[in-house]
Amino acid sequence: MGHDHGHTHGPRILTGVSTAFSIGIWLNFLFVVVEAVVGFRIQSMSLLSDAAHNLADVGTLVLSLVAFRLLKVKANEHYTYGYRKTSILVALFNSVILLVSIGAIAFEAVQKALYPQPLPGSTIAIVAGIGVLVNGTTAFFFLREKDKDINIKSAYLHLLSDTLVSAAIVAGGIAIVYTGWYWVDSALSLLVVGVILVSTWRLLRESLKLSLDGVPNNISVKDITERALRYDGVVGLHHVHIWALSSTENALTAHLVLCKDVSHDRERTIKEQFRHELLHQQIQHITLETEWENEPCEAEDCP
Repeated sequence: MGHDHGHTHGPRILTGVSTAFSIGIWLNFLFVVVEAVVGFRIQSMSLLSDAAHNLADVGTLVLSLVAFRLLKVKANEHYTYGYRKTSILVALFNSVILLVSIGAIAFEAVQKALYPQPLPGSTIAIVAGIGVLVNGTTAFFFLREKDKDINIKSAYLHLLSDTLVSAAIVAGGIAIVYTGWYWVDSALSLLVVGVILVSTWRLLRESLKLSLDGVPNNISVKDITERALRYDGVVGLHHVHIWALSSTENALTAHLVLCKDVSHDRERTIKEQFRHELLHQQIQHITLETEWENEPCEAEDCP
């Protein structure tokens, strides 16, 4: 039985992401301080709750930055894949935190609707407007790379949700100034919660799947098997395992079944070509074990 291990090393470097995280952390932290101080002075629960929400997001941005940098830490004898998986775990943690945060926002919105209090709408709108600029600008930094890394996507969704929440508070503040309808702020907050819930739920499902070593959404076992069978001399592909090593790297192990008359040179060529094709399917770490037709296989899931 022949063995072949083909690997590419090092996570894809997403240029500028580390800087974007650092800028986002500092901008959002400064805004949290401003929002909290103003919120206490005018006794605005909407600003205070949003400040608490933004503070939680600052924490998740810090975790995302740590996870991103851990991708570059070399493997060792205790962690043979390094710390790549932390990027997936942080995305999962961030999605859970975001769900908790929007739950708190929804609760606060309902409370405000039931017990409305007079508030200086212009002050609320101005402070929230600063939040739109801060969060919107920071989210823009991650726009280009958000679909390349689930960890970056989670940070982008956090910042986008903050932007939407701040925009809703601006609208509520303006409504208070011109109409005195204090319930408008609560209604807009609940609408934003619904929008955030949809995107966050998708992120939660994807990050949970990857943390349980599920097949990444952009890869199909059926498609990989069909690609293998197109090679002359290949009669089967089984014992296939595909999982995410990190938010940017995937791995595959499989048994490649060859015809009896396939030469060793042809075997080597098939594996090299198949490995190259898999690299273009976003599978960077590839381990192929070759078997010959009608040869017994000891793996439980082999036919």
